[in-house]
Amino acid sequence: MSSEQTCGDDVALVMQRTFAAPRELVFRTMVEGEHLAHWWGPRECTVTVARAEARPGGVFHYCMHPRDAAAAGMDVWGRFDYRDVEAPARLVFVNGFADEAGNRIRYPLLPMWPLEVLNTVTLEERDGGTVMTLHSVPVNATPAECAVFQASHASMQGGFAGMYDVYDQYLAGLAGGAGAQA
Repeated sequence: MSSEQTCGDDVALVMQRTFAAPRELVFRTMVEGEHLAHWWGPRECTVTVARAEARPGGVFHYCMHPRDAAAAGMDVWGRFDYRDVEAPARLVFVNGFADEAGNRIRYPLLPMWPLEVLNTVTLEERDGGTVMTLHSVPVNATPAECAVFQASHASMQGGFAGMYDVYDQYLAGLAGGAGAQA
């Protein structure tokens, strides 16, 4: 992959969030399909997991279904291609939109969105919780696609914040019950 090019680091989206759960539980719930189905994706969607193979070369292929009945039939597929999985500390994956068969596609509503985004997630134990750092940057993107990604930071931060709010609630439910050992 030596020919792979990323946008400059000034284009990267970097977020940090602290979860009140042990790092091992956070890691597991970030890679296992039965957990991802409960929290991954926009707050206004439910998710169906088609494949969840958290290993280098593995794929997480999923479909987001809008909760709003008016948007019925507006399903959106996505795909992660895992590059590095170091339990319980680090995940590296490329994500983007996909079709139902798992082929990478452009997002029809925003055709200048980068086809692929490289994500590095690190998890650190701190004060009984887990600090997650997310670093996302487009790969093999045109300058225009890099600019669209950078201009979308505020929107992405809002979307991730809503998703991680749902994740916080999901983790709290696991930690409060027998699911903490799941």
